[in-house]
Amino acid sequence: MPETAQHNLLPELTPETYTSRELSWIEFNRRVLALAQDTSLPLLERAKFLAIFSNNLDEFYMVRVASWHNKMRLGLASSRPDSYQPRQLLMEIRRRVMELIHQQRDTLREVLDNLCQAGICLVKMNNLTPDEQAAVAAYFQEEVFPVLTPLAVDHARPFPFISNLSLNLAIWLRRSNAPIISPQEFVRLKIPDVLPRLVDLNALMRRYGGKPRTEDTFLWLEDVIADNLYTLFPGMEVVEFHSFRVTRNADIDFEHEQEDRLLDMSAMIEESLREREFGNVVRLSVTNSINERTLNRLIQELGVDPEQDIYQVDGPLGGTSLFELASINRPEHKYPPYVPRMPEILSHQDIFAAIRQSDILLHLPYDSFLPVEDFFRAAAHDPDVLAIKATLYRVGRNSPIVQALAEARENDKQVAVLVELKARFDEENNIEWARVLERQGVHVTYGVEELPVKTHAKVALVVRREAGGVRRYVHLGTGNYNPSTARQYTDLGIFTSNHEIGTDALNLFNRLTGYAPAAAYRHLLVAPEHLHKHLMHMIDGEIAAARAGKPARLIFKMNQLEEDVIIQKLYQASQAGVEIDLLVRGLCCLNPGVPGISETIRVRSIVGRYLEHSRIFYFHNAPVTQRLYLGSADLMRRNLYNRVEVVFPVLDPRLQRSVMRILVTSLIDNQNAWELQPDGYYERVSNDGPRYNSQDIFMENTYGIEDLPGWWSMERG
Repeated sequence: MPETAQHNLLPELTPETYTSRELSWIEFNRRVLALAQDTSLPLLERAKFLAIFSNNLDEFYMVRVASWHNKMRLGLASSRPDSYQPRQLLMEIRRRVMELIHQQRDTLREVLDNLCQAGICLVKMNNLTPDEQAAVAAYFQEEVFPVLTPLAVDHARPFPFISNLSLNLAIWLRRSNAPIISPQEFVRLKIPDVLPRLVDLNALMRRYGGKPRTEDTFLWLEDVIADNLYTLFPGMEVVEFHSFRVTRNADIDFEHEQEDRLLDMSAMIEESLREREFGNVVRLSVTNSINERTLNRLIQELGVDPEQDIYQVDGPLGGTSLFELASINRPEHKYPPYVPRMPEILSHQDIFAAIRQSDILLHLPYDSFLPVEDFFRAAAHDPDVLAIKATLYRVGRNSPIVQALAEARENDKQVAVLVELKARFDEENNIEWARVLERQGVHVTYGVEELPVKTHAKVALVVRREAGGVRRYVHLGTGNYNPSTARQYTDLGIFTSNHEIGTDALNLFNRLTGYAPAAAYRHLLVAPEHLHKHLMHMIDGEIAAARAGKPARLIFKMNQLEEDVIIQKLYQASQAGVEIDLLVRGLCCLNPGVPGISETIRVRSIVGRYLEHSRIFYFHNAPVTQRLYLGSADLMRRNLYNRVEVVFPVLDPRLQRSVMRILVTSLIDNQNAWELQPDGYYERVSNDGPRYNSQDIFMENTYGIEDLPGWWSMERG
């Protein structure tokens, strides 16, 4: 084989070199659970991480596990390099998740015990005083009883539909005064989700009379209902009851919709949202006190696999309700408040003048998100602004950015917005405010030529008339235009008036709103057409440098790493001697440190107070204008092939240094960091010597440590 062909031959992916995406994700959620187990964290923050752990699992089962259920039901084999077949993988998922659930429950009991010692107690009904029991009974009669709907199951009434993520009681009844051996009746009772899951006892005492406790005291709503079940069934005796919770397939498969349904995308998505509630059951969670006859009845009625789909849990089901506990006003048991800083350049002049002066880098949440909102507001009201164009993926409710776009249209600006209606679990919200914008006369586009391609890019363009002609102002980001998540997610964004970037952004919007499949870009790397190919080319540049005996290095920071060919190319780079540091917060299918394959690759995951969300790509030997990129894309098949993504260069040397400081600060973290081992499991990074918590450092200094290693220099070439 010729030498060049040997060099271009990518290593084959095998179970030794490719970890299952699903199993890697479970390991990520294990790291989230480790935060809840960290006794150095404030107690209510630990409760919050327990809730996040549970919420993550819900989404994992509704989407990823559901897809493997479908494959197994259809008899489809998997050809993924990890070699797992559907049933084998589902069984391994259950084994690992049950292990974590046991740990979560141990942690939950410890956290609740410590919270009670601190004056925040979750109590049982039998711990209440007579006055308190009377107040709870009054609350039940006045506010709970009216919204309860018991549904009997007998020869005339079939087993009711159990909605996704609903908490229920399976109840067995016997007629009063009937012999013990007489037949029993089965009833399902849904715990209403329109009421708080955690009942504030002190609020009830103030409302219904009595003296509140000195400590914050809560009851589980299902305990309140269970204690009053007898009132629901006059003439019947409650024999027993057990809690259960169902998780259904909630994924919407937009990629396989029929073409004749593509004419009205919003109507199709609304129909799909209704169908989501009726997806197949993929998980049945029950308390470990459930008896055999009740469990068998649920298995039979719900059609679940007893070996694969049953999850027995010690204690209350539905850990996401702990968000209610974490939100109570006890600041002494939460992280100290942090106020994001405002970049100095934006403190003394209007935002357009500041951007003309120099490119501006924001590092969220350490920098404030207000400049992004101000950018849209200023554009909406500036008489010299002619047009605003933006991509919107997740903006949240009551969005000031959506409001600014509506005001811009009222002020006769040309406003064009590409709304991604297919943003998972935000579809309904996006439809709502997309229609608000349409009613204001905004040009709203819902997709790009073909339905399966989601628009995930984060780009805003403002066209402004100035003395020297028309100037384009651009904001490019790694995260969504959402002020709520901007306080929780680490993201990066750049404001620029660079002419070439502005032209690229204009070409991109023409591609998004019109027909321009051959659109070309000077600086932006746009998926699905160009991004993957360019990344491969850039990695090849480091491979060539290493083979020529030059220092070669790649540093990539992202949420997930899964795409096969990128992983193969990184293995090839490692075999050539390229030093590779990967900061991958979530799942990572690449296995570092495999002899002869990935010995020069290091993979770290940072999990802390803030969700690591920024994407950064550094190529040591690239030309200076292509050495450092930020963007919206993770290295996953969906991002590289099935989404419109934008990865953009950091051109200003001053900002390049700032981004490199962020990378280096992240790489030295030994408080929040975990290191991936060759077997697919993670170990905490050793914290011997000085302690470096990257997120704490960024709260002190937006970009992190000042000193950088000599190899990083951006001056070459």
